[in-house]
Amino acid sequence: MHIRLPFVNHRPHTFTNMSRMLAKVAGAGQRMGSAVVTSGPKIATGVVQWTTPKLKTFWYYAKVELIPPKPSEIPAVQKGLQEVIAAAKSGKWKTLTVREAWLNTLVAVEICFWFFIGEQIGRRSMIGYDVKLAVEPPKHSPI
Repeated sequence: MHIRLPFVNHRPHTFTNMSRMLAKVAGAGQRMGSAVVTSGPKIATGVVQWTTPKLKTFWYYAKVELIPPKPSEIPAVQKGLQEVIAAAKSGKWKTLTVREAWLNTLVAVEICFWFFIGEQIGRRSMIGYDVKLAVEPPKHSPI
C-alpha cells in the first residue's frame, strides 16, 4: 500500500523536465545580470553623489578634531584638568544640570569605549592575549 502525500510531486523527474528547469534558471540569471549591468552605473553615480558632501563634512571635522594636541596646547589641557579636579573636590558637580551631567557621562563612556577598542586592536583579539607565543620555547634543531 502506497501513501500519497499531497505536497510531494509524484511525477518522476526526467531529463527534459530538468533541462527545462535549468533553462528557466539560466534565463532568470541572464535577466538579473543584464539588469545589474544596466542599472549598476546609475546606482554607483547616485551613491557617489550622496556620499560626497557627507565625506567632505567628515573630513573637515576630522582634520580639526582628530589631531593630537600641539605642544603649545598642553598648558591649556593641564589647566582644564586642574579645573576638573578642583570642581570635583569643591562639590561643584552637584550643581550640574541633568543635560550637563548626561553629556559628561557620554564623554566618559566614549573614552572607555575608545580605550577598549584600542586594547582589542593592540592584542589583535577580542577575547584575550595569545599567551602561547610568550611561553613557547624557541624552535631549533638539536645538534
